[in-house]
Parts: sequence; structure tokens; C-alpha cells
Amino acid sequence: MAISSRTIKNKRNSNGELTGKPGAVYDVNIKYRTVDGWKTYSKKGFFTKKEAQQHEAEMKLKLSNPSYSPIQSSQGRMIVKDYMLEWLEIYGQPNLRPSTYASYKGIILNYVIPSIGHVRLREVTPAMLDGIFRKMFDKGLAQCTVRNAQRVLSVSFEGARKYRYIEQNPARDVLTKFGKQGDTPEPYTIQQLQQLMGHVTGTEWEFIVMLAGFYGMRISEILGLRGRNISMEKGTIAVVEQLPFRLPAGTTIVEQMAPVKGKGADNAGERLLPITDVAHPYFERHFELQARQRDLTVRGGGVYYENDIVVAKANGAPHRRDQVSSNFGQMLRRSGLAHIRFHDLRGTAATNIHQLTGDFFTVSMILGHSLKGAGISLGISTKLDSVTAKYIDVRFERIKEVLDIYHNLLHPKQKTEDGSAE
Repeated sequence: MAISSRTIKNKRNSNGELTGKPGAVYDVNIKYRTVDGWKTYSKKGFFTKKEAQQHEAEMKLKLSNPSYSPIQSSQGRMIVKDYMLEWLEIYGQPNLRPSTYASYKGIILNYVIPSIGHVRLREVTPAMLDGIFRKMFDKGLAQCTVRNAQRVLSVSFEGARKYRYIEQNPARDVLTKFGKQGDTPEPYTIQQLQQLMGHVTGTEWEFIVMLAGFYGMRISEILGLRGRNISMEKGTIAVVEQLPFRLPAGTTIVEQMAPVKGKGADNAGERLLPITDVAHPYFERHFELQARQRDLTVRGGGVYYENDIVVAKANGAPHRRDQVSSNFGQMLRRSGLAHIRFHDLRGTAATNIHQLTGDFFTVSMILGHSLKGAGISLGISTKLDSVTAKYIDVRFERIKEVLDIYHNLLHPKQKTEDGSAE
């Protein structure tokens, strides 16, 4: 008989949770012919006979195809915990950036394994995954966090399907809907950014906020910017490296920076940004401040750490990005300005530049985004891919022209008594 039933003492429900009650489960056993002779296929533990019958029909059709290869039953019996940890090492370490790897690992250890870590890989159902998402929502977690968990599960189980450990990817059939997160702050308008710049002028925040709000640089790019990558003579900023992820507390020397995420619309070539006439005074003031800090630290008998980092502590040691983000939020609360995250200054630059110029391609070059990433950031539906991007030539002159329009609007030139601009 292809389908058989058996009684177990502690049956699980559809979410994979033990009920403490006995119940019947159904096993599918199919004998099929191959070029090598007769073989058997089995899958056990269906909650209902209807599910078992449906699976039997699907598998009989697939097994009748000589080219079809059934799943590896030995790997299918692996529990989720063992597979996920193995997947993290095999896939995560070589393919994910350190920050993404840490995010994936946190979700797996904190939410996936405690919920279904004990379940066999081949017995995971979409209902179990919906159960994980429901528990995360019940804990008050943000929708973006739950959506990220769905992404992790989808990618990891797709790997199991491709390896033939499981027949189907259960994450594809979840019922949970992920709408747009409602509490994501809107980027600042030109007027709001002007208010912020007025508030931070003359403070330690002036240069950092300028780089984020004027150029859309990432916080790690700002904190990893070195003096050697800035040329005041040529008027250029080379964005080629960033602060390493999760810098340990108390770090004073950074031996090596990490590479930036992308360098242009096609992620190829150097990402070179111009120091505009409006931005030039900010650079001058910051370098003068840094020189004074270094001189006073040395004169006072302190140690100055020669990291060549432009945005550093008074003794030259690097900032930690999580600390900068936290302090930025506190600064906004004290100022009474509208709440945004530090990263939203990057979106502020992107949105304002695009609204002013409509130049989608140049915005992607300035941000160091792929075309797809820039489109998502700006809310533009685009089907442009990396192949198309190779034919887009955004020259440095055009980048400067676009940034000049944006920066000049932030800092309009004042008129003299005779009516001429100065």
C-alpha cells in the first residue's frame, strides 16, 4: 500500500509544535522503476490523509519521468538547526558581506532555531514559517525585521531544494503579507535639511551631516574616509573604502579598511565625487579643526593615532558607526527637528537630487548604487539591469553639474548691494 497510517504518542500541529496528545500521521511509500532497477521513495509524517494522497500523486508523476532525481532522503531527515548552521558556513561565509552575514545569523539563532530547529528539514511546512512570522509580530518586532526573516528562510530553503534535500521550498507558499512599513521616516526636504545644517554648523556634526546630506554617502564610507582619498587641489573625493563592520569597542588603530559596496551604476570603476564650491568651505573648516585637535592632543602629552581618517575622534581614533547613529538620534531629539535615522540623510540626498534634475543615472553614480538599488531607493519601477548599465556613461563633469544644482539650492548665493551674486 502506497499510503499507510500510524499512531504517535505526541503529535505536532501544523506549526510544528508538540500538542502532548496522540494522533495519526500518514506515510507515503512508492516503488518505482529506473534504468538501474526498482527503487523506493518514502516521505513520512503527513498530518492528514489528503495531504499524503496529494503528495503521492505528485511524486508518482515525477518519478515516472526518467530524468527526475528524487530528494536525498538522508539529508531530508536532517533537522532544521543542523541544516541552517551548515548553510550559514557553506553559503554565508563566502557569499555574504559581514554585516549581512551577522544579520542572517541573528535571525536564524534568535527566531528560526527556537521555533522549528527540532523539525526535520523535509517536514517543514509553510504554516510553520507563518507561525514564526506571527510570533515575531506578537513580540512587537518591526515589519522590516520580519520581512528580513522571510528573506533568510526563502534563500536558505531554496538552497536545500537545489541540493535535492527537499522537494519544494516551503517559504514560497507562506500566507503572511508584508506591506510597506508605515513608520519609516520620510527623507528631509530641502528646507528641513537647511534647518538641520543651520543647527549643526560649528559643531562636531557639521562635516558628517554635510557628507551624508549633500553627497548621500553611507555612514561607514564617511567614517572610513581617509585624507589620502581627498584632493583639495583637484577638488575630488574618491569613495573607495569604508570602516570595517562592527569595529570592536576601544579600537584606536585601523590597519585596513573594507571595500565599499558599489562604485557606480554598474559597480565598476572608481566612484569619484567633486568638491563643489558650496562644499569646499566645509572641508577647509574641518581640516583646520582636525589640525588643531591633533596639535593640542600632542602638546598636552596625549597620543594621537595616525590613521589618516578624516572623520575621527579628537585623538585620531575611529568612531563606531552604531555610536554615531545613536548620538545622531539624540541630537535631533534635543534640537526639536523631525526624527530621521542617520541613513535617511542618504535618502534625502538621493530624493532631492532626483526631484531637482530627474537624472536617475547620475543619482545612481553619486550614491554608488546599482540601477536597481537606486530605483528601489527612489521608488521608481525599473527593469534596467547590469547589461544596460554598461552602456551608460556618466562623466565626472555631469556628476559635478548635478551636484552643483543641488548644493547651490541648499546654499543660495547672496546678492550684494549692486544686485550681483557673490
